[in-house]
Amino acid sequence: MFKEFVSFDKMLTPTLIKVLFWIGVAFSVLSGLIIMLDGGFAVILGLITIIVGPLITRVYCELLIIFFKIHESLTDLNKKVDNLKQ
Repeated sequence: MFKEFVSFDKMLTPTLIKVLFWIGVAFSVLSGLIIMLDGGFAVILGLITIIVGPLITRVYCELLIIFFKIHESLTDLNKKVDNLKQ
């Protein structure tokens, strides 16, 4: 496991992205609640922030994870091609 970590064979960032997603969701909900405290039209904006904020955060995190999935797939393909050459 330490060898994978040092040689960057196993990516650490996808796990961090999941943590950042939950931080983003919490931030969106708290921001929405704070916006709603102003009253009036701000209540609607707060609700929109509470609903749309986590969705945007999720899409952004999924796009980041896609890059790492592509990397994993290409690494697997590279290993398979190397095995075929032998």
